[in-house]
Amino acid sequence: MENRKKTAANLIFLIAIFALTVYGVFHGEDLPGMMAAIGAADIRWLIPGVLCIVFFIWGESIIIWYLMYSFRISVRKSICFLFSSVGFFFSCITPSASGGQPMQLYYMKKERISLPVSTVILMIVTITYKFVLVVVGTGILLFGRGFLHTYLEEILPVFYLGIALNVFCVTAMLILVFHPVLARNILVKGMLLLERCHILKKKEHRLKHLEDSMEVYRNTAAYLGTHKLVIGKVLAVTFMQRMALFAATWFVYRSFHLTGTSPMTIILLQASVAVSVDMLPLPGGMGISEALFLKIFQPVFKGLILPGMVLSRGLGYYGELFISAVFTVLAQVTIGKKGHNVQGQSRIK
Repeated sequence: MENRKKTAANLIFLIAIFALTVYGVFHGEDLPGMMAAIGAADIRWLIPGVLCIVFFIWGESIIIWYLMYSFRISVRKSICFLFSSVGFFFSCITPSASGGQPMQLYYMKKERISLPVSTVILMIVTITYKFVLVVVGTGILLFGRGFLHTYLEEILPVFYLGIALNVFCVTAMLILVFHPVLARNILVKGMLLLERCHILKKKEHRLKHLEDSMEVYRNTAAYLGTHKLVIGKVLAVTFMQRMALFAATWFVYRSFHLTGTSPMTIILLQASVAVSVDMLPLPGGMGISEALFLKIFQPVFKGLILPGMVLSRGLGYYGELFISAVFTVLAQVTIGKKGHNVQGQSRIK
C-alpha cells in the first residue's frame, strides 16, 4: 500500500512538472511555425540521434554485464539490457532519479542475483556515472574559460551549483567507500543529533540499518581495490555512453541543415546542461533543462531554437523514457521466469 501511494505521488508530481514545463515553454509561442519547422527536419539525421539514445541505454547494460562477469556470474546481455532499461525508466520519472536503482535491485533479485553483489555493482555504476560528469564539468571550468563566457554567461550560477553538487555527491560516495569508519562515525553522530533535535524519532533498528549499509561500502571498497583494470574499462564505456547522449543534439542540429558550429561545441553545451541539472530534484531535469537549452543554444540554433529544443529533449529525455518504458514492460513479463536465472557463483556472499 505504501509503495502504491509513493508511486501515485511520483506520478502526480511528474504530470504537474510536465504541465508546468509545457506551459512555460510554449505559452505565447508560434506553435504552427514550430511544428512546420519540426516537420521539415531531415529524418536521415534524426535516426542516428535515436541510435545514440539506444547506445546510451545499451552502454550501461554492457557495464552491468561486464561487472557481473567479473563476479563470475553468468547472465545474458539481453537481460542486462532490461536491467538498464528499468533503471533509466524509473530514473526518468522520479525526482533526482531516485527510483532507478531500487527497481533495478528488485529485478536483479527476481533473477536470483545476490543482493550484496547487485548493490555493489550498482554502486560502482553510480560512482563512475557521476565521476564522468564531474570530470567533464570541471574540465570545462578549468580549460574552457572562453567557452564559458561565450555560451554559458547567463547560466553560470546554475552551472557552478551543478558542479558543486556533483563534486559533493562523488566525494561523499568515495568517503563512504574508502573511509567507512569515518563515514560511519559522521552518520551516527548526525543521526543522534537529529534524534536529540526531535527531527527523527529514536528507533533502535536504525543503527542496524546503518551497519548493513556500511557493509555495502566495505564490499565496494574491497572490489575497487582488487579490480582497477575493470574500473578503468567501466569508466571508458561510461564516458562513451555519456558522449553518445550529448551527441544526439548535434544530429538534431544537422537535421535542420544548420552549419557553423562544431560537433564538440554542441556536445559540450549539452554536457553543460547535464552538469547543471543532474542533481536537481526534478524528474529528468524537466523544466530547468528546457529553460537552460533555450538560453545557451540560442547562438547555435538561432531562429530554430524552439524546434531544436523540442527535438533535442524529445530524443534525449522523452525518447529515452519511451524506449526504456517499452523494455521495462518486457522486463516485467520476462525477468524471473523459468529458464532466465543466472548461473555462476559470486565472490560476495
